[in-house]
Order: sequence, then C-alpha cells, then structure tokens
Amino acid sequence: MTAPTPFSPAWLLDRVALYLRRPASTIDPAVSLAEYGMDSVMALSLCGDLEEEFGLEVEPTLLWDHPTVESLLAHLPTVLAGRGAPTAGTAMTATTADGRYR
Repeated sequence: MTAPTPFSPAWLLDRVALYLRRPASTIDPAVSLAEYGMDSVMALSLCGDLEEEFGLEVEPTLLWDHPTVESLLAHLPTVLAGRGAPTAGTAMTATTADGRYR
C-alpha cells in the first residue's frame, strides 16, 4: 500500500472540473457546485475520489455541507489532519494572480 498523495487545491479544482465537464478556469470557487450542475452521483463520486486518493473517509454529505470549492478547501485540511494524511500546508489557500486556486 502506498502513502496517500499530498492534497492540493489544484487537484480538487481539476477533479471538480472533470465531473462538471468544463475547464477548471471557468469554475468560480465561491459559486455553489450545484449551480454548475453537480448532482448527487457526481458528488458521491468525488467523495470516493477523495477517499481513494488521500486515504481518508468522508461523509457522503460532504458536498452538501460544503457546497463550494472554497468551502471544501477550508474544510478538507481539518479532515486530512485528523487522518494524518499529508497536506500542502499553506498552499491550501494559494491563488494565482487572477484569483484562481493553484
């Protein structure tokens, strides 16, 4: 078994973009994922991806409790720290010059 991957905001944004079938650059981190068309199947799949990629357990209601990329990025370091999974530290809130998460 390999160690969990360090978490990065770019990973989350890219994974959300994959499910929404749109470029990550078009996703505003402050807008509800439901407004972009995220449905329950996509949300559960994203939860599964988080569990598999980072070796943690998340509640199936994660995206309803934290409905934006921004709120997920604020919440996930706590989940990761509780599981001993590596995080990118301060990179969790790092943004590019245009305000996008990297």
